[in-house]
Amino acid sequence: MLGRRGLFTAGSAALVAAMTPMPALAAPAGDPFTLGVASGDPLPEGVVLWTRLAPRPFEPAGGLPKADYPVKWQVAEDERFARVVKDGTATAAAAYGHSVHVDVHGLRPGRDYFYRFRTDRHVSPAGRTRTAPARTAKPERLRFAVASCQNYTDGWFTAHRHLAAEDLDVLFFLGDYIYEGAVSRHGGDRDDASLRLPDTFELATDTLDLYRMRYALYRTDPDLQAAHAAVPWALTWDDHEVEDNYAAAASRHDDVPAGDFLVHRANAYRAYWENQPLRRPRQPAGPDMPLHRKLRFGDLADAYVLDTRQYRTDQACGDGILAGCRQREERGRTVLGPGQRAWLLNGLATSQVRWNLLAQQVMMAECRYGGEAGRLDMDKWDGYPGDRAAILATAARVPGTVVLTGDIHFNYAADLRTDFSRPETPPVAVELVGTSITSGGDGLDVVPKLQQQQRHSPHLRFTNGQRGYVRCELTRDTLRADFRVLPHVTRPGAPITTRATFVSERARPGLVKA
Repeated sequence: MLGRRGLFTAGSAALVAAMTPMPALAAPAGDPFTLGVASGDPLPEGVVLWTRLAPRPFEPAGGLPKADYPVKWQVAEDERFARVVKDGTATAAAAYGHSVHVDVHGLRPGRDYFYRFRTDRHVSPAGRTRTAPARTAKPERLRFAVASCQNYTDGWFTAHRHLAAEDLDVLFFLGDYIYEGAVSRHGGDRDDASLRLPDTFELATDTLDLYRMRYALYRTDPDLQAAHAAVPWALTWDDHEVEDNYAAAASRHDDVPAGDFLVHRANAYRAYWENQPLRRPRQPAGPDMPLHRKLRFGDLADAYVLDTRQYRTDQACGDGILAGCRQREERGRTVLGPGQRAWLLNGLATSQVRWNLLAQQVMMAECRYGGEAGRLDMDKWDGYPGDRAAILATAARVPGTVVLTGDIHFNYAADLRTDFSRPETPPVAVELVGTSITSGGDGLDVVPKLQQQQRHSPHLRFTNGQRGYVRCELTRDTLRADFRVLPHVTRPGAPITTRATFVSERARPGLVKA
């Protein structure tokens, strides 16, 4: 399993010697690679590599002075770096939290590569990444996983240790990478006596320094580091990277002016970009950050990575799980924003691939919470039925649409219909909602609330309340989804099992239990 410092034992001296010596100017004191390494957004010819220098990660600026550092990087065909194919020098700039983003080009499609960084005498852990197939290729399969929602205080990131052992082409992480609330000295329910966090972690995040330290806390977790070092990630955010249930420029707190909240959002977006393997075109400008994008995997799949927070209309009827909210149906209400919606609909309508993956944050399937009128969640796509109808109408004409979702801390398998009130009509797409990595604690297999939802929403084929992730495989004609779950997260070291498996055919969408 790559990405752990334990790799650099007997062979460390040879590996260090193989790298060109770096300038000693302003060399960081102590190991600067405490936050590990990562790769992301694979292309046929390249991938983004990431690291961040932080010898004392729980201090502002990671314990470094306001100085820039040269960082050497290498990409090799083998894990011992005997066959280096690309290398160069990047700058860990103080203005960007000493983060490093290297957009590597000139690699071969559909290949595994290994990468590492060095500054002065310090060498990072090694990571493994994989480029996408050539655009004209006809891949037989694509293996990926869906994960989200990793509240540090709710438990251990054991699921990431298991993710690191899966043979994946890409991991879609669909929001709530961090949580903005207070963290106690010993990490909440982790109750980790070895962890002695400064009192500043008791503050909710709103400043750039607090956000940087919060990301540093999460990225010191060895299981999360292992998952980042094992596979390229394609990430998007949800709400907790900024504030629970925010909507565009609207805070969840009515007494916070939009101008003040946009300053808060600018800090959050800046820290998100600094701490993720994202290309420079995604770099924020103040409170704005163009995160939605498309990744191509030959002619097998296009993955649309969406943003359902930055451009959405404020939640209808004051937010919440409500019945009889007519405001949600008003013309012009949107969860995607006009620009992103037009981009997505045009991409789907002109698709030339076998499958279209919509990697996004909040549940698209109608989900009724019971009661005579049937209560709906205004924060989900149920609060924005116009956008949902437009996407599903397009999916009805374009076979092979799969919606991948996070946010809700439960597992769901759902058939998507253009009219959810008519269960006799055939599905036009399917949705896989992945549970959380830790959020919500240990969880339960059978949850009465979820059973009630299934009774009122017959298109929900499966529900489950445990922690874990969804492992998927696409072939030319079939989707297979394994719901992988853990028995607990409040203690480390949990085993993982497959709770349920579903398949769906491209030509006839609809989830069937395998």
